[in-house]
Amino acid sequence: MVDFTRYLSGPYCTMILGDYGADVVKVERPAGGDDSRDMAPFVNGESYPSAMVNRNKRSLALDLKTAAGRQVALGLAARADIVVENFRPGVMSRLGLDYDAVRAVNPEAVYCSITGFGQTGPESHRAGFDIIAQGMSGFLRMTGAPGGEPAKFGIAVNDLTAGLTAAHAVLAGYIHRLREGGGQYIDVALVDAGLALTVWEAGSWFGAGREPAPEGTRHRHNAPYQAFRTTDGYVTIGANNDRLWTRLCREVLHRPDLLERPEYADARSRPQHVDQLTAELEEILQRESTDTWVKALDAAGIPGGPVLTYGQALGQSQVAAREMVVELDHPVIGPMRALGMPAKLSETPATIRRPAPLLGQHSRHVLAEAGYDDAQIDAWVAAGTVGEPAASGSPTHHQD
Repeated sequence: MVDFTRYLSGPYCTMILGDYGADVVKVERPAGGDDSRDMAPFVNGESYPSAMVNRNKRSLALDLKTAAGRQVALGLAARADIVVENFRPGVMSRLGLDYDAVRAVNPEAVYCSITGFGQTGPESHRAGFDIIAQGMSGFLRMTGAPGGEPAKFGIAVNDLTAGLTAAHAVLAGYIHRLREGGGQYIDVALVDAGLALTVWEAGSWFGAGREPAPEGTRHRHNAPYQAFRTTDGYVTIGANNDRLWTRLCREVLHRPDLLERPEYADARSRPQHVDQLTAELEEILQRESTDTWVKALDAAGIPGGPVLTYGQALGQSQVAAREMVVELDHPVIGPMRALGMPAKLSETPATIRRPAPLLGQHSRHVLAEAGYDDAQIDAWVAAGTVGEPAASGSPTHHQD
């Protein structure tokens, strides 16, 4: 598999495929490599965030602005099952590495392009980062506190969703190839991938013309289903149907009188009076600690939990039991922690076979596999067409 991606959406897609066993050759610029290599914090000169998303890959530092670099890249694509790129539309065509060029030498290739707006439509020519896509997906207007300024998701949701979308689309294309033969072209856009998540919001808009507004932690259609203040933090409660609401009132809050209130009578009524409901429940919940309420909710069989910081989330015993934090050794960073695999496959589990590569770490090996001899590789290295790590590590060093 040849990976012409950088930043997050494309590398996240190829990381997933690499975790599932793909041999991913990441093609990077000899000068600097993937832009994410400049992202702090740095440990011994290597970007820790970049190392998170580039595991299970081999790095080929190759200058695609040179004729020789483009020839090598096309040769790799000719032998690959999968090609993924996330340049702006038109860039790969100018380089002679677009789908038509690859299909001419490899009609079986599954070729995926990830862009901000896709390959078609009046906005297709525009560059698109995650924040742009969040704004143009409506997310900045539906996230945050009611009445507040536009707010972004805490994660790069459009980038990551586009990467996930691309990964499962590539696998679908590959399954088709195995069954029917022949490759195909896959066009993924950050905006499209984000919009595809908005199933509840689309139902409200198409069904009633209702614009999704910022709700804080509340659900748009269910109540109570949000975070509430306690004496020492917040507790989330998901008592969104009548059965759970009854249990909440009787077994946890010990307020059966709430069940007699007409405004809280059923699952359709409660969301219509959510401000009043929130105030009443929070007045009760602020009398005890988060841990006390979580134990009471668990005993009553009602979904609930604490609102943790990210560090607390990673430190949970459940996270450890699910192996969602793993340890590995990086050639420059040294011992490091990384995120584990969210899908647990019984027969073919995903694995981390190698840490993220240094820039150009595998250039010579990948080119030798492609049939080039040492003399030719040495000439390309001398000309700057191919990059290799410096003797002390990566060619690019940073200090945090």
